Amino acid sequence: MSMRRVLSFLGRRDRSGLGQPKPLAGARARAPNRLLIGAVALASLLVSTSFAPQEAAAEPLLDVAKGDVNVQADKLEVDVATGIAVLTGQVLLQKGDMSVKCPKVELKFDTSPHLNWAKGSGGVVADVRGVHGEAPEVELDLKKQVLELRGGVKLSRGQGWIQADKATIELATARVTATQVKGSIPVPKP
Repeated sequence: MSMRRVLSFLGRRDRSGLGQPKPLAGARARAPNRLLIGAVALASLLVSTSFAPQEAAAEPLLDVAKGDVNVQADKLEVDVATGIAVLTGQVLLQKGDMSVKCPKVELKFDTSPHLNWAKGSGGVVADVRGVHGEAPEVELDLKKQVLELRGGVKLSRGQGWIQADKATIELATARVTATQVKGSIPVPKP
């Protein structure tokens, strides 16, 4: 049933533009149940469209593209003029499914202030959706949505692990690229 027909059951609107319903006349006056039927039809229409199958939206592999970066540190120094902040102590950066811990993080931000870039050093521990990474330093480019671990990287997931000179993780796709790699990948027992 169309929305127009459902609304016609509920009564005609006055043409003066005031939106006042006109009193029902003729056959409509003799059918007081039409209002009830119209309300039930409208409710059915609303319920059926709210539970109708909808086009599936693809979920991102990593939930890091949206939202703010949460920071925690023992000390913060900010130079507003240059757009640089330095976090020291037990530093924690979190954004969606990603967390980075290290003793020092340098942040660069614009005048909004929106965080554009971060570099962590002093022994970095990063976790991204079940992948655990350790490296001497990390760089996070939020414009490019890339996390790069450098200086001798160890990545592990479950019993598998790799060591690499450098590992880059594309945050939007979870694609990992590593250079100078060696490691161990578990094989299921027969």
